[in-house]
Amino acid sequence: MKKFDYSKVKEEDELYDKLRPIGVSVIDKLFKVKYVGVENIPQDGGFIIASNHVHALDPLIIALGVTKRQMYFMGKKELFDKPIVSSLLKKVNGFPIVRGGADKEALSYAEKVVSEGHILGIFPEGTRSKDFKPARAKSGVALIAKHSKADILPVSIYNCDEMKFGTKVTVRFGEVIPYENLGFTEDGPREEVKNGAKYVMSEIVKLWEMGHCE
Repeated sequence: MKKFDYSKVKEEDELYDKLRPIGVSVIDKLFKVKYVGVENIPQDGGFIIASNHVHALDPLIIALGVTKRQMYFMGKKELFDKPIVSSLLKKVNGFPIVRGGADKEALSYAEKVVSEGHILGIFPEGTRSKDFKPARAKSGVALIAKHSKADILPVSIYNCDEMKFGTKVTVRFGEVIPYENLGFTEDGPREEVKNGAKYVMSEIVKLWEMGHCE
């Protein structure tokens, strides 16, 4: 893939909101999704939404729960290799990240998104869980939070088994984790970032362990 032009990511493009009803219709036909804790979603300012990852449609599922604001999401770079898909993703605030390494440009752009007052959605595990249970977090979520001094809103996506037609899904928004609670210091060791990521994931796990809503 050629070098990604971040200036092509549409900032709060109107297409995002126009596509929302279509997204609702698609998800309603595929799954039985219930949202819990939407009152915990901040209505202004930049922050990070961090969630476990179980299905390719997780970004859409989460975004539909954030009804009053737009979100930005990282996607694996392979999604942006196809011109038509890439064009659509950019119009709905998507941008690529190279998995398995330190993609400095993507991380820098993610920090910019949050610092400019937007919502960044990220899956700390870096990939989908094969057994649908939360897995170990990579450092990216904590690294972005540290550099942008961002609060983090933990979210869990809970389903009992494989995500297939008619699967019951509970999306649970937790309480915001203030930046100060992440334990970062100005010139702290790299271990601080790893511990910050573990802490965020532990909060996601707590939500996940609550299971389905009634």
